[in-house]
Amino acid sequence: MNLISRRDVLGLLLAAPAGARAFAAESGGGWMDLFDGRSLDGWKASEHEETFSVVDGAGFGVTGGVIQVHGERSHLFYTGPVKGADFKNFEFSAEVMTRPGANSGIYFHTAFQPVGFPAAGFEVQVANSYKGDNKKTGSLYAVRNVAKQLVPDNAWFTMRIAVRGKDVQIWVNQMLVVDYVEPETPFRADPKFERVLNHGTFALQGHDPGSTTYFRNMRVRPLADGLTTPTDEEPVVDELYRETMRLGEENYPMVDYHVHLKGGLTLEQALANSRRLGIDYGIAINCGLGFPVHDDASVQAYLETMKDQPCYVALQGEGREWMTLTSPESVARFDYCFTDAMTFRDDAGRRVRLWIPEETPAINDAEAFMEMLVKRIEGVMREPIDIYANPTYLPDQIAARYDELWTPARMKRVIDAAIENDVAIEINNRRQIPSATFIKAGKAAGAKFSFGTNNEGAELGRLEYPIRMVRECGLKWQDIFVPKPAGQKPIEVKKWKMTEAGNSGQ
Repeated sequence: MNLISRRDVLGLLLAAPAGARAFAAESGGGWMDLFDGRSLDGWKASEHEETFSVVDGAGFGVTGGVIQVHGERSHLFYTGPVKGADFKNFEFSAEVMTRPGANSGIYFHTAFQPVGFPAAGFEVQVANSYKGDNKKTGSLYAVRNVAKQLVPDNAWFTMRIAVRGKDVQIWVNQMLVVDYVEPETPFRADPKFERVLNHGTFALQGHDPGSTTYFRNMRVRPLADGLTTPTDEEPVVDELYRETMRLGEENYPMVDYHVHLKGGLTLEQALANSRRLGIDYGIAINCGLGFPVHDDASVQAYLETMKDQPCYVALQGEGREWMTLTSPESVARFDYCFTDAMTFRDDAGRRVRLWIPEETPAINDAEAFMEMLVKRIEGVMREPIDIYANPTYLPDQIAARYDELWTPARMKRVIDAAIENDVAIEINNRRQIPSATFIKAGKAAGAKFSFGTNNEGAELGRLEYPIRMVRECGLKWQDIFVPKPAGQKPIEVKKWKMTEAGNSGQ
């Protein structure tokens, strides 16, 4: 029997209206305003005070005043009377709106600092379409990053933060995006910033002159200082934990783009695991003959189940006929699309599935087989996909000869096809492919890479192999794939190539 945890209860309380959760035992009082809606009384700006102003909310369709953040770098610290501007455990809520390209943030457990970015406390990122950083709105900056843009610019959304003991939870609208438990000895990826739970005040960030953000209805509900962490789970701080945080701080998008809900793995379990590990997920559904998605109606039905979920939603094309089953408009509704070259028709016209020994004909001439396989891969690259998954996979019959059969010339053909068609190459965690030799060659040629597991069951791992390859092969964050925005997806710009590949007989 599954028992609801204390953390689950607290999450339900936070998701409920304020009146419904007023009975919570840990309360240190009711909700209190931090912004009076008229002035910046109770707030103190650091450098460039003019970055912050109060403007009439009528221009935004709301009543009362709105804090506008626009100008040179500055931070606005709360110095008002609520709890002496010193908070340890609390619930915080604010309504936020960004303009395109905006970068801002909400700090907590911080302290006034006259210049620079605050060293004390944590920043909760506010950045939707901002291009200079892979840490999107809702990120606990450089500690637990959110890679996907979850809310649009030019629209109000609600940001909520809760701190209880050593636990930090962050919601964007109703989506729980961060659930970070600080270990007994916190790891700091960048020693310049403390990022350790303590106590302190709140602050708003003005990042740069090209950024405009608005805040309203900022409130806090102080909680008792003696609250304990609502979980008994103690994070395991090993080198992989530290390296995951380092890469996130260095702006690598820590995303497993190849996750399937299979082997008993539910969406709720996947999201909880994502928050625990600090690795975002792309949840993929299979599209093909006999697969869950096989026409526009099944696309619509599936996407309804994934609406307002804080994860990427991906389509995996199965076989070479997947493109004929749904409209380009339906495919474009997914965040990205990927496929592999493990299903095709061989030169004898037989349908082959390389991972199934019974469906893979005897390979009597490995060299001839490799020539055929590379041609099929080149054809797959012309399909309207973002990622080539399970790359360089070889069937069991010849897998032991991987290094021999994947010659530099063959690797170059695959890499060139990926670059020509703007397709990222997956670094697969479960199969540990492609090899470091292949990745280094791809890096030198200018290829893009993604991280993916392609899980068999509920166990997803921690991106051990991709993380090792990043360091071993010298990959930079700019080498790592991020999904393209609407209007730039392969299905929207490669339609003619899609037709060509679909008619290739592969």
